Amino acid sequence: MKISQQCVASFHYSLRDTEGRELESSHGSEATAYLHGAGNILPALEAALEGLEAGAHVEVTLAPEDAYGERKPGPAQRVPVKHLIYRGKLRPGMPVQLNTDRGPQPVTVTRVGRHSAEIDPNHPLAGKTLQFVIDITAVRAATAEEVAHGHAHGDGGHHH
Repeated sequence: MKISQQCVASFHYSLRDTEGRELESSHGSEATAYLHGAGNILPALEAALEGLEAGAHVEVTLAPEDAYGERKPGPAQRVPVKHLIYRGKLRPGMPVQLNTDRGPQPVTVTRVGRHSAEIDPNHPLAGKTLQFVIDITAVRAATAEEVAHGHAHGDGGHHH
C-alpha cells in the first residue's frame, strides 16, 4: 500500500543539521504514526513521503522556509514559569513548551528568574536547514474515526 490521502503511515526518523549533528531521533522508541493529508507533520515532509511504501528509506533536506521558518528577530519575552512545561531544573538554552491559547508551543529559555523566565519565542529549529532520514515501517488505511478526528490513533499515534 502506498502512502496517500486517508492512510496512516508509521516511520522512524532521525533529524540532523547541515553539519551532520543529530538533533532528534525516534530510533529506540515507538515509530511515529501520522494521518497523511491531515497536516499532522510538516507539509514539505508529507509531500516527500507521498507514494512511498513500507520498507522505503528516504532522505529529505528542508530549507528553513519548508521546515520551521526563518528566525524572527525580536526582544525576548518574559513569562511566568508556571506557563512553561519542562522536566528537571529550568536553565538557559533549554527547549521547553509554552502553554498558549493555541496549545503548547516550543520555545527556548534564555534567562531564568525566580518566578519568571525570558524566552526566545522562535521554534528551537527555526532558521535551520534540516535533514530528515526516514524509514517507513508501515502503511495502512485510516479508520473512519481517524479521518474524522484528523490524526492517527493507536501505536505511535494520538492516545486518548
